[in-house]
Amino acid sequence: MHPPEPADQPRPDSAWPRRLTVIRRIAVVTWAAVIIYRTITTGFAFNRELVLLYIATGLLAASIGQGRRMLYVIRDWLPFALVLLAYDLSRGAADMIGRPTLWEWPAEVDRWMFSGIVPTVWLQEQLKQGQPPWWEVVLSCVYMSFFILPYAVAGVLWLRDRAEWKAFVRLFVGLNFVGLAIYALVPAAPPWAAARCTPAEVASGPADARCMFRSARGVPDGGVLGAMQSSQDGANAWIERIVGRGWGNLNMHTASALLDAGQASVNLVAAIPSLHAGMTAAVAAFLWRRVHGAWRPLLVAYVLLMAFTLVYTAEHYVIDILLGWALAAVVVVALNRYEARKRARASRRELVVPLDDRPVVAPEPAS
Repeated sequence: MHPPEPADQPRPDSAWPRRLTVIRRIAVVTWAAVIIYRTITTGFAFNRELVLLYIATGLLAASIGQGRRMLYVIRDWLPFALVLLAYDLSRGAADMIGRPTLWEWPAEVDRWMFSGIVPTVWLQEQLKQGQPPWWEVVLSCVYMSFFILPYAVAGVLWLRDRAEWKAFVRLFVGLNFVGLAIYALVPAAPPWAAARCTPAEVASGPADARCMFRSARGVPDGGVLGAMQSSQDGANAWIERIVGRGWGNLNMHTASALLDAGQASVNLVAAIPSLHAGMTAAVAAFLWRRVHGAWRPLLVAYVLLMAFTLVYTAEHYVIDILLGWALAAVVVVALNRYEARKRARASRRELVVPLDDRPVVAPEPAS
């Protein structure tokens, strides 16, 4: 027999977990260094696919040496990739179904709600300047947070609480796929596109009218949206898509270029409902009970600031915002009821004791 090893001598295989821990930490540090380097050299990642890649690779690095967790990263984050793919394909689905695009109806609804005024036109008349002011930097960042915040929240939840992560994924995927279905059935043009086209050019409801790819400058009577009656000194006297102007103050022209380049592949007539507004409201509702009360005013401010940004920059009509909020409310309530029913079923199962597990009671002796 071999003599026993001293008690203080580690087992031969105990070094391997420590090596994996070191490797994991090196991988996380390397990942962070790459992200910081790319951010400094190419700017912030405002591309949704790139954000998803950043988060997934970070989670993979943090999962080294933790069993099958690396495989779970790939499995668990596929729904987000499928949502992005479905969004890019929704325009083709609308074309295949053949539904006419709404060009004038949203503008008419906004006029009806605001006594003949289209809020986008009024806001650009009152606020748009020749050069973007400092607060347009804030608006540009608020707009692009839609492409980052939901994935960041999901990443934190995945690391901290898998049950909460599952609840958030159901909300994200459910809201997006319902919205995508509506886009296919009811395609609608945003204000910036309506300002570039005359009613005659879009009378048949085209989804890819050639006029939407030109400037709104010189379009008779301001196109479908209507002409601006006034403008600030130096500002263009027509409606513009100005959501990317603020980045110029930060020399972040790459972000604006990504926005312009992305128009070639995404659905440009997906205005109703506004998923920007809907997802922002849904994330705020999800976090409402999960954050300290001091943070709740910021959640409300974020939702309202996103709505203002979308209308002012000609990305959405007010009716798009309201329908986005309504869709978020419906999905949140439906999922809350689903969770409540699931908890109730689990409680009932815990209360039911199998017959074989019930205590045996001896019969009383006959008197």
